[in-house]
Amino acid sequence: MSTLPSRTAEATAQILVIAKEPVPGRVKTRLTPPFTPGEAATLAEAALADSLHAVLATPATQRVLALDGLPGSWLPAGFVIIPQRGERLDERLAAAFADTRRLRPEPVVLIGMDTPQVTPDLLAAACTALTGHDAVFGPAADGGFWLLGLREPDPGLLLGVPMSDPETGKHQLDRLERAGLTVHCLPELTDVDIAADAAHVAAQAPHTRFAAVLRELSR
Repeated sequence: MSTLPSRTAEATAQILVIAKEPVPGRVKTRLTPPFTPGEAATLAEAALADSLHAVLATPATQRVLALDGLPGSWLPAGFVIIPQRGERLDERLAAAFADTRRLRPEPVVLIGMDTPQVTPDLLAAACTALTGHDAVFGPAADGGFWLLGLREPDPGLLLGVPMSDPETGKHQLDRLERAGLTVHCLPELTDVDIAADAAHVAAQAPHTRFAAVLRELSR
């Protein structure tokens, strides 16, 4: 029996996940030390799996994974896979929105692989918000953002926004507001970047795959 939610009237947007294949030395490098590159990749894989399963449990018109790398055993069924395009992160985000929009001309909600504590309720709230707002924005504790939803994705809303900057979220929100868009803001979440973030997120969401892996590695 399928565990995927059926497409119903509650499904108001596509959900897009942008992620890297969890390969040692390519993901979560700021977790090293105290973790080895292999352990950091294992944590990244768990965080990505948690994120993908939260998306699966959320009503959506389509679920898309924009992937840098190759899919593995961590990928559940139910996703359309597209390659990432572009060099800088702003270019890759803009391309992922554009490519997803070409697949289906519907609103798009994007998340990354850094918030394993994300829940279907938060994702559903983001999708629903796009029925009454032009954009939805989820700020991150490090000054970035963990979610961005757009009713009418436009590359110009992302291209040139400085990424991996303490004020990335502020710059992105300013870009949306200068474009005259109405924006609904979601609660702030913590991205997993360093070991302290990992401990904080695991404590917040102790039943996630991510928390279980962290407990095992911390023994």
